[in-house]
Amino acid sequence: MDPKLLDILVCPLCKSPLIYRKAEQELICKADRLAFSIQDDIPVMLADEARKLTLEETEKL
Repeated sequence: MDPKLLDILVCPLCKSPLIYRKAEQELICKADRLAFSIQDDIPVMLADEARKLTLEETEKL
């Protein structure tokens, strides 16, 4: 994923910075406990398609 794109992307809901998890191909919003998938190097920044993180996953970040 392009590092310049990662620098400007924020959560579409709360505008918080995102955590890039390369192995999982996800961008994580810790504040909203959501994981946005990355498909073919394109982040899917739709809240309806984001995966909800468990409390355990959030604590590990």
